[in-house]
Amino acid sequence: MADRLAAMARDLLEQDSLQATVDRIAAHAVDLVHGCDAAGILTLRRGQVQTLAASADVVRSCDRIQGELGEGPCFNAVTDDQPVQRIPDLTTGVDSWPRYAPQARALGIRSALGFRLFTRHETLGALNLYSFRPRAFTEAGEHLGWLLASHAAVAFAYARTEEQLTTALQTRHEIGTATGIVMERFHLDDDQAAFDVLKKTSQDLNIKLRDVARTILNNETIPRRPR
Repeated sequence: MADRLAAMARDLLEQDSLQATVDRIAAHAVDLVHGCDAAGILTLRRGQVQTLAASADVVRSCDRIQGELGEGPCFNAVTDDQPVQRIPDLTTGVDSWPRYAPQARALGIRSALGFRLFTRHETLGALNLYSFRPRAFTEAGEHLGWLLASHAAVAFAYARTEEQLTTALQTRHEIGTATGIVMERFHLDDDQAAFDVLKKTSQDLNIKLRDVARTILNNETIPRRPR
């Protein structure tokens, strides 16, 4: 199992995008944790639940229910003090999630685990493991899930940082190119003056500066020079 976890860690760091990374995390969870029939990654942004990855449609449905109700093992893995949330058996009464439990049962889910994905600086979301059998997750399986979640958090954070840096560099390049086009269009000698045209257009239209730049690069409407 140690070799399989090491191989998983290398695989996650080899992915070329954030989406590919989180998709692989979900796939590895199903493959590695005994009893896991479906897995996914849930995040909470501005109070809204979003499904970042799902190995099956039932994961998205379950995430939606937890977001609507504000309760559930994965939702609470993000919001509560306990980083691991568990439902051993959904076929019996579940006092902790009285509204979530019957709707999860209707989806065919019988047991679940939620692991918080976090680094020293922030909470990224939760890794969700579901089974269609009650009491499917053993103590060893839960421990393995926690190890997987720890590796996953590192890979998640790394992939997100890489994506943010790539986006920032691309945006900087696009704005620089659009500034040059505006300079030529309005016969401006100063790139700061051209940049001011872009910035004012952004403010007047209430759209992001990078979107103004992309509009110009796509040979669409070029902003008028402000008076």
